[in-house]
Amino acid sequence: MQINETVSAVVTGGASGLGEATARRLSGLGAKVAIFDMNAERGEMVAGETGGLFCKCDVSDAASVEAAFSAARAAHGQERIAVSCAGIAVGEKTAYTNRKTGERHAHDAAAFHKVVAINLIGTFHIASMSAAGMLSLDPVDAHGGRGVIVNTASIAGVEGQIGQVAYAASKGGVMGLTLPVARDLARDGIRCCSIMPGLFDTPMVAGLPDDVRAALAAGIPNPSRLGDPDEFAKLAQHIIENDMLNGECIRLDGALRMAPR
Repeated sequence: MQINETVSAVVTGGASGLGEATARRLSGLGAKVAIFDMNAERGEMVAGETGGLFCKCDVSDAASVEAAFSAARAAHGQERIAVSCAGIAVGEKTAYTNRKTGERHAHDAAAFHKVVAINLIGTFHIASMSAAGMLSLDPVDAHGGRGVIVNTASIAGVEGQIGQVAYAASKGGVMGLTLPVARDLARDGIRCCSIMPGLFDTPMVAGLPDDVRAALAAGIPNPSRLGDPDEFAKLAQHIIENDMLNGECIRLDGALRMAPR
């Protein structure tokens, strides 16, 4: 699918990190971009700088997603591109013993539910509701192409580290829904892929001490550095433009394979 001024796009988590880079890249190619995010201040700023639209949205809440899509479509028309980048991470073991008190604890259930609700269920909300809207579109090519959905999984979905049980489960779920979504929508000309980023220079990593960031970068075989969010955005662009990419989860990690810790 060609990205130009006739195409509308939705990017969740578009106020920062991978989502912001993707929103800026799609906008730079001419697309009308709606940014879905909870951070209104940064979302409005990015939207203003890219000529886009900010829609406050909690992707884990179906009513919030529906309202955001309504606002985006009222301004830009039905989107042909939906990129899900909204996500959170928590660090906690499945169960553990407090070294100071000796007390035994199970993983905080509310924290686990929240991570899955945003990362996995939020991705499903976006894919399902966007696809339902795309069904109304006329094909843009002779092969019946109507739209493209790009999800954000993670290499943690297959190599989850100690303390990543919630995050790994949520991202493994995103990987698991990718092929069924692509198959569900194949006859309607809607493609779906997921990107599995490794370690990228995003707000999740930006707050770490410099020595920790350097150690993380050194562990990546080649290139031995943190990924640039625009490199993620470039892959999202390629997925959108390459009609043969469908139902696939693509690693973007510099050959990194994560150790247990």
